[in-house]
Amino acid sequence: MSEITYPMIIRPLSKEEGGGFLAEFPDLPGCMADGETIEEAIVQAHDALDSWLATAKLHGDPIPSSSSNYSGQWRMRVPKSLHAALALRAKQEGVSLNMLAATLLAEGLGHRETHS
Repeated sequence: MSEITYPMIIRPLSKEEGGGFLAEFPDLPGCMADGETIEEAIVQAHDALDSWLATAKLHGDPIPSSSSNYSGQWRMRVPKSLHAALALRAKQEGVSLNMLAATLLAEGLGHRETHS
């Protein structure tokens, strides 16, 4: 079993994809498994995780750290005009600039994922 905890994404599979559920570890390319139920997909995914890590270790491949190690903070530079427009919009909506930026990023990411 892995000493590092990796986030797992579970989604239903369409009938065209065979039905059931897919569980995958986004930090580990190609590490995924499926099952008829969510519970089965999770059990299979943990087996896939153990196999993925063992194979990487055997071949001397790098093993990524978990994205759960991210702090949620980063520094980003934007044009002054964009900074001003975002600050004005945040003030109009009565929220902080950070809250507005996080909301807009989350909305954009959600839009991209639903239209992929």
